[in-house]
Amino acid sequence: MALKNTISVASLMKQSTVSFGTSGVRGLVINMSDKVCWVYTRAFLQTLDNLKSGDEIGIAGDLRGSTNHIMAVVAQAITDKGFKAVNYGTIPSPAIALYGLYKNCPTIMVTGSHIPDDRNGIKFNKADGEILKTDEMAIRAQTVEIPDGKFLDSGQLIAPALLPELNPQAEQHYIQRFVNFFPENCLQGQHIGLYEHSSVARDCLKTILTDLGANVTSLARSEQFVAVDTEAIRPEDIKLARKWSQDHQFDCLISTDGDGDRPLVGDENGVWLRGDIAGLLCAYYLNSDAVVTPVSSNSVLEESNYFTRTVRTRIGSPFVIEAMQALASEAEIVMGYEANGGVLQGRDIHQDGKILAALPTRDAIIVPLAILMLTLKKKTTIAGLVASLPSRFTTSDRIKEFPSDLSQKILADMVSADQKTNLKNMTAKLSSLEDVPFAINTTDGVRVTLASGDVVHFRASGNAPELRCYNEADSEEMVQQLNHDCMVLMRQWQSSAQMA
Repeated sequence: MALKNTISVASLMKQSTVSFGTSGVRGLVINMSDKVCWVYTRAFLQTLDNLKSGDEIGIAGDLRGSTNHIMAVVAQAITDKGFKAVNYGTIPSPAIALYGLYKNCPTIMVTGSHIPDDRNGIKFNKADGEILKTDEMAIRAQTVEIPDGKFLDSGQLIAPALLPELNPQAEQHYIQRFVNFFPENCLQGQHIGLYEHSSVARDCLKTILTDLGANVTSLARSEQFVAVDTEAIRPEDIKLARKWSQDHQFDCLISTDGDGDRPLVGDENGVWLRGDIAGLLCAYYLNSDAVVTPVSSNSVLEESNYFTRTVRTRIGSPFVIEAMQALASEAEIVMGYEANGGVLQGRDIHQDGKILAALPTRDAIIVPLAILMLTLKKKTTIAGLVASLPSRFTTSDRIKEFPSDLSQKILADMVSADQKTNLKNMTAKLSSLEDVPFAINTTDGVRVTLASGDVVHFRASGNAPELRCYNEADSEEMVQQLNHDCMVLMRQWQSSAQMA
């Protein structure tokens, strides 16, 4: 006999439009009712093996306005399942994931990462790390029983959910991970500008930098959530970085996205590094012999010849992690990074008698620390490190509120039976291009390499209704012009769809 008052996750996804993206579930806050968040949490818990009543589940969140309430609902779902919810507060996503690995317990992070404040999300980590696509499918397959009298018709809990008392241990553990690994006062003499905005990593990042001896100047702290996307840097953030550098003569600018798993690193001239360049330099300093990165990352990875083995994947940390796991038996130090800058560490790193514990999820803080240490080792600046790399330039941009079904249709048309004609027609509309498609990669979206080596890569976002474009060329001027032309073309697609 079927259970009464049940709901399948598949049905919940369709009804609420809150669904899985590249990492975890995300949606508009107005659609993330107590019931939606409770059911998703319960479904995740139902997929966990070897847990018994009273076992701990850690929770944390970012600084957006809706987070504390969702954390309380998540805590209620954990309690209702017979487990103990431990509130580790507003700390970075990698901090709660790291502590879960240390404590061998599952954890849940409430965050929308870099997306606007009217959206939020929930990231799930098992005791051995963040969920992968197979785990996601298991959650999707769950059916959850809802107790009678639990929710109002609106989806609100009848009995208000409360957050447990704050436990600061996860944040302290995360801070000590870096302070204990790097040499004492190793950043002494470094003047660092810390762009705090509403990053949940801002306080622990300042503590780490200060404890390592740096002179830190806090910049632009905000009590309102700021949607800083490290992959599509806002024009205002580019201008701010230039001004701060001129005013203060920093050795480095540092920031992160909202949940502290993606870094922004600026050089001494106030120029933000691309996330894939920052990730490459981080892996190089940590002596990685194998590196995994998505197909959208700069090809300087291969051209640098820094690493023995490189692997390309679809965009998203679950795909990077799966490839890292496959390389575990073939390499001593396996690391991954994404074009948005987050670095993943597959196993413990031993250096000068100290250990940097494995963290196979995106982390922001290790990136600027490693880059600063590399400048000291090479006796150069951050700009000097970048200048020493092969000359391949990348950029990216996006169009928001681009219907997902339209994105999928456009991408499908590009690789249809008449793909050569379609792609030739597409490139013909880009004023900066005079050559033709040479190679087509559909690992994630449509990535077209032209005969000149220039790259045009269109991809629908996995987290929001956005169409993204990534470009690569041999010069900064060319890549900016190419990206500009691509954005014009994308806006034409959007306008045509709206008129249809």
